[in-house]
Amino acid sequence: MRITLTPMSPDDREPVMDIFNFYIENSYAAYPEQRLPYDFYDIFLSMCRGYPTAVARNEVGETVGFGLLRPYNPLPAFSKTAEITYFLKPEFTGRGIGKTILEHLIDEGKKQGLTTILASISSLNEWSIHFHKKHGFVECGHFKKICRKNGKVFDIVYMQKML
Repeated sequence: MRITLTPMSPDDREPVMDIFNFYIENSYAAYPEQRLPYDFYDIFLSMCRGYPTAVARNEVGETVGFGLLRPYNPLPAFSKTAEITYFLKPEFTGRGIGKTILEHLIDEGKKQGLTTILASISSLNEWSIHFHKKHGFVECGHFKKICRKNGKVFDIVYMQKML
């Protein structure tokens, strides 16, 4: 499958939010409990301003995933560290698209002088933990029982990749 990556733009509002909302409604990978409105996309764009982003499209132009880097902490002392977020349409997982987005964000992050990328992952999302380990991330923090969604309490695992 041929994938094209482009920076996130206002035109990507609906497909990106539809993907994110799928994970809100059907998993513990996205933390909100309720579907978010399309206007929330403006918050995504604001969070990642000045950092690399990517929208993945297949051969027919369908949006199949997205990813972004954002500041881990706004203080200058943390300016070389970013946090990563990415999601794929579920029917497109396991096809190398996540790896393509990850590699793109890492390459672009290096160009901007980033030295560390962090990933915050639900302990219930074992697939994501495995994916990150497979791609050079190591567990660097495990926060017990700090997240609650739909009446379920779970841990947050922080993973880190040094660039």
